[in-house]
Amino acid sequence: MNVFAFIIAFLFFVGGIALFGFSFETGSAEAIVFLAGLAAIIISLAIPFHILKRTDR
Repeated sequence: MNVFAFIIAFLFFVGGIALFGFSFETGSAEAIVFLAGLAAIIISLAIPFHILKRTDR
């Protein structure tokens, strides 16, 4: 279960970084794509800090 959660969190993190870079190439949706990248990175950090702490008991 921990390996699966790590893979999901890692994919959210890498996807968030990719969205950061992609946000500068979009036309009128720069802020939306940037905020989506920020949300993806926040989710990637919330998985191990909050969700996995409760399932390891």
